[in-house]
Amino acid sequence: MKQFAFLKELYLSAFRDIGNFLVRNYFKLFSWFCFMLFAIVLYAFVYRLLTGYAF
Repeated sequence: MKQFAFLKELYLSAFRDIGNFLVRNYFKLFSWFCFMLFAIVLYAFVYRLLTGYAF
């Protein structure tokens, strides 16, 4: 839980000082898009490991 709080604070402080509204929202959207893609990759990898796929 301590790591989650640290990541949350890191995420919030990363966007706190960006001035332009459009740029700030673009980077927020892009970061969430990257997090989702990374989660999909992790899911696919774990699924392949659990189903016995030969790499």
